[in-house]
Amino acid sequence: MEALTHRDFVTLENSWRYTARTSQLAPDGDWIVWLFLGGRGAGKTRAGAEWIRAQVKNGAGRIALVAPTYADAREVMIEGESGLLNIGFPFERPIYESSRRRLVWPNGAIGYVFSSQDPDGLRGPQFDAGWGDEFCAWEYPEDTLSNLRFGLRLGEHPRLVLTSTPKPTPPLRTLMQQEGVVITKAATLDNKANLSSVFISTIFETYGGTRLGRQELNGEILDDIQGALWTRNMIENAYVKYRPDLDKIIVAIDPPITSGERADSCGIIIAGCRQHEHRRAAYILADETVQGLSPDRWARHAYAMFQKWDAAYILVEINQGGEMVKSVFNAINANIPIRTVYASKSKTARAEPVAALYEQGMVKHIGHFCKLEDELCELGTQMGKSTKSPDRADALVWAVNDLLLKPRAQPRLRQL
Repeated sequence: MEALTHRDFVTLENSWRYTARTSQLAPDGDWIVWLFLGGRGAGKTRAGAEWIRAQVKNGAGRIALVAPTYADAREVMIEGESGLLNIGFPFERPIYESSRRRLVWPNGAIGYVFSSQDPDGLRGPQFDAGWGDEFCAWEYPEDTLSNLRFGLRLGEHPRLVLTSTPKPTPPLRTLMQQEGVVITKAATLDNKANLSSVFISTIFETYGGTRLGRQELNGEILDDIQGALWTRNMIENAYVKYRPDLDKIIVAIDPPITSGERADSCGIIIAGCRQHEHRRAAYILADETVQGLSPDRWARHAYAMFQKWDAAYILVEINQGGEMVKSVFNAINANIPIRTVYASKSKTARAEPVAALYEQGMVKHIGHFCKLEDELCELGTQMGKSTKSPDRADALVWAVNDLLLKPRAQPRLRQL
């Protein structure tokens, strides 16, 4: 290495084939679409950007750049750390003309930016090459992809690279079966050397071992479990970013039969509701489930959540140790408003009407609750019966039943 000059080091630093992993390099062969599926931080963006840089260097003059939104294109594909403005030799980098939504390279090549929210924007233009990022997050994937592929008609061999964290969507499954499509896969840990150690430890502590972690970190395409009341698509459709002002918040508890390290978890779900015109909607706010605690300790944790969220009351199932549950809360504070419920139906029977509310869009999740979502996606199946009690899911079912399905008192007419 001592014989290398400064120029040699710069060349090596900017030589993608020297620094890239094999999965980040375009496959050999006569392919039309290169589909790169990977976990978060697996190096998908860098792979797509470097492929575009190589196409421009090899003579491609018209490039299509497609993202879920225009903002995504700018923040990730263009200006991101691994985006087109930050890779390769400085003298080779393009200029971004934001007002015209295009990049112009020193050799005259032009990259045009498009959004999946406007598929018709791809009608008319033609390209030598294209890069689509986060395909599984496109708003109109079928229309956007078909218009993009119709536009790939310049040059001897126009090609397309699609980079995405996979989701079990019909458009992705259809694409994977098509002729001329080659697939590369990578996991988050494959790119460990380029990621923060704090990020790695935190993200795997939170999502490791969950189905969402397998999708978002391992880049796996997760099939729904046959017979389950919830599907991944139902959960995806329930996500919202912001919590509206709520009419009421409650703490729902599915207590364990026993205590100790090997005992079932104590399911604790924070949920609220809001009236929207002619219907009510429920919002899942937090999963505060605990495991291995004594009745006094999980009750105190639930009471702390009751205070933190300024809840209206605590809702608790009393099939097992009903009097004990009441006495534990009375010992903490005799004035805690407690509502009790008794399970007269099976878990599956109780969950079915709640799953139907998800399908109707009446239940929303403020954020991701991986372990809870895994339990929901197993309810009603043999898998759900063979594993530990779905305490998180049970607490959620009680909460939504109370907020949306419990019969409300009917108005009474008074004799005049």
